[in-house]
Amino acid sequence: MNYLAHIYLSGEDPEIKIGNFIADSVKGKQFIRFPEKIRKGIILHRAIDTYTDAHPIVKQSVTRLFSEYSHYSRVIVDILYDHFLAANWEKFCDIPLRVYVQDFYNLLNKNHPILPKPVQHFLPYMISDNWLYNYSTTEGIGKILWQMNQRTGGKSRMNLAVKELRLYYGEFEEEFFGFFGDLERFSKEKIMVL
Repeated sequence: MNYLAHIYLSGEDPEIKIGNFIADSVKGKQFIRFPEKIRKGIILHRAIDTYTDAHPIVKQSVTRLFSEYSHYSRVIVDILYDHFLAANWEKFCDIPLRVYVQDFYNLLNKNHPILPKPVQHFLPYMISDNWLYNYSTTEGIGKILWQMNQRTGGKSRMNLAVKELRLYYGEFEEEFFGFFGDLERFSKEKIMVL
């Protein structure tokens, strides 16, 4: 899953949200230098990624893209699933998406000193381009995929995957809904035992 799902799946605790959000920038055992609840968020993030990668419905989505995008297919599916979460946000959360993401940006700004350097670097761009809110449109996803392609020096060609999103929109959406309920249950159970 990508940023929005990781934040949402963290529940209500702000520190778990921060940990879940920054986890990709925290390598190996570096997580032990963070406060306890942020560590829990990092561990939760890793558990969510492991669960997601092994889920048969996610594998089905990845397979649809694999011939075109190879090992980048998993990253693309993570981003596409965030789109379906954002586009159907009112089915998951009572707080409007625009308010939810602004509250999260405020939380990150308030805790800026504890964020890893890579996160501190991209955060201003994330906020100014409002990545989390813009996941809700195919145009916004297109921009995110373009930025991800830039990060790979153009090798991933992820920017082209918006074509498959449009072509197989119904299939991806059905797979997202089939998978996300399982992931919500898994995440809630994991938080209780962390």
